[in-house]
Amino acid sequence: MANLILNYVPVYAMLPLGVVTPDNNFQNQDDIKRQLYKLKEAEVDGVMVDVWWGIIESKGPKQYDWKAYRSLFQVIKDCGLKVQAIMSFHQCGGNVGDGVFIPLPQWVLQVGDGNPDIFYTNRRGTRNKEYLTLGVDNEPIIGGRTPIQAYSDYMKSFRENMSDFLDAGTIVDIEVGLGPAGELRYPSYPQNQGWNYPGIGEFQCYDKYLKQDFKKAATDAGHPEWELPENAGQYNDRPESTEFFRNNGTYVTERGRFFLTWYSNKLLIHGDQILEEATKAFCGCKVKVAAKQVSGIHWWYKDGSHAGELTAGYYNLRDRDGYRPIARMLSRHYGVLDFTCLEMKDYEQPGYASSAPQELVQQVLSASWRENIEVAGENALPRYDPNAYNQMLLNARPNGVNRDGPPKLKMYGLTYLRLSNQLLDGWNFGVFKAFVKKMHADQVRILFKP
Repeated sequence: MANLILNYVPVYAMLPLGVVTPDNNFQNQDDIKRQLYKLKEAEVDGVMVDVWWGIIESKGPKQYDWKAYRSLFQVIKDCGLKVQAIMSFHQCGGNVGDGVFIPLPQWVLQVGDGNPDIFYTNRRGTRNKEYLTLGVDNEPIIGGRTPIQAYSDYMKSFRENMSDFLDAGTIVDIEVGLGPAGELRYPSYPQNQGWNYPGIGEFQCYDKYLKQDFKKAATDAGHPEWELPENAGQYNDRPESTEFFRNNGTYVTERGRFFLTWYSNKLLIHGDQILEEATKAFCGCKVKVAAKQVSGIHWWYKDGSHAGELTAGYYNLRDRDGYRPIARMLSRHYGVLDFTCLEMKDYEQPGYASSAPQELVQQVLSASWRENIEVAGENALPRYDPNAYNQMLLNARPNGVNRDGPPKLKMYGLTYLRLSNQLLDGWNFGVFKAFVKKMHADQVRILFKP
């Protein structure tokens, strides 16, 4: 029994995006209960659920309505499952797998009608309304509050209104959304603006606030003549077709390195500020605070420029670890780093994408463990095949099972994307149950031998 506990990796399942509807109702309760009991039958530990800012505070500043989520959490508790609650400060819709549209609160969007620079902006001036630009984090632009204050107030209200579920141990994790799709990144590859895999994406720092910030930083560094990049291409370009990312391009020059350092540091400061507010809001609660996700941008990983990562804000090169600074920032909050694409293998990706998800996952996990923080993970795309599950098992316990004590390295938990009737159907459900058993038990990793 001791080994069973020592090797145990919890498994959660993401609930459907629209489990609470955009108009703040918990519908289809009987169907959800049936699915939750199936998860319990598979010995899943709990579920992850988005708690949408655009739903809860939709009627006006500080007008929170938690009733539908309280009903949902009660059903989850009654089914004997735990909750990972995501503080979702982003829009639902416009990303991979989004079948529901939940915008930011309308009163926030109305501020943007008069001041569109509150949204992330690309070089051509196209705005992205998925998430407020980090350039306004400390600007009192929404009803006299800064976005950081609005996020803080929201989390404090969640704690106050969900105190019974927190005290009872039903809610075990607070996953803090830090950007588009809840991820700590810039919205560099938006499908709703025409991006297609494996495009390099675009830098998203051309709103007036970030422009001013960069100009001040460059001036303070003694280079007032430096401007934001004008030669980094467009969403679907390849690195070699741009002056910025091509071999020995701008990204390796003094000016390019200065820009990339500034761009990535702004992202770190953004995450640090919000996680600081989360730590304060949930101080005294028996929950783990986590960064909802660091995105698994595996395309162009084998290219010298790592262009896809750079446009998203991850300053990662062959001679520069872009993920360890993120892990170090999280360590200040005793936070968990949640990473994605755990199910992917290199050979599954097209050669022209210069993709290496396996190496990327190893790098991020190693960076986290070297900074002595917990790391959790998710699959990037719904998969039901043994190959995907085996890869997740390998990443969850990279040193295998230790029969004489705790594994040297293991993940804090794994969340499967996503609960659906297809997952619970026949053969798919049988494979999933076997996967959960392997994640929990002191057994070899292989789910099914080829």
